[in-house]
Amino acid sequence: MRALTIRQPWAGAIAHQTKRVENRTWKLPAKHEGARILIHAGAQLDRDAKVYGPHLGVYGAVVAIATIIGCHFDNGNQVCCSYWAQPGLYHWTLADVVALPEPVPAKGALGFWTPSDDTLVTVEAQLKETVS
Repeated sequence: MRALTIRQPWAGAIAHQTKRVENRTWKLPAKHEGARILIHAGAQLDRDAKVYGPHLGVYGAVVAIATIIGCHFDNGNQVCCSYWAQPGLYHWTLADVVALPEPVPAKGALGFWTPSDDTLVTVEAQLKETVS
């Protein structure tokens, strides 16, 4: 399973609110469409963000898991797919988002990255607890 680092407050908005679109300057590689990914809260805050909440206290940790179900480009000519969508960017559509009960510390990276075995084991154990 791969992971994607997203700056706060956006990682928290995916995990704990209704954000189901990740805005990116690059098109989703076809091999990742339909994939389950870990949502990793990056080590830095997006200083231009105007969203606040308790989830902002989490940095440098996996906070959720999601499925990427599609990608499209927003040319800005019409209202697009979501309140969270930004014009002029690719929108990666997320579904089946599950917030982890406890953040799992991990060092992120740019683009898709492979979490350590320890991180995956900890995430999977938490997911089993949420289903039980």
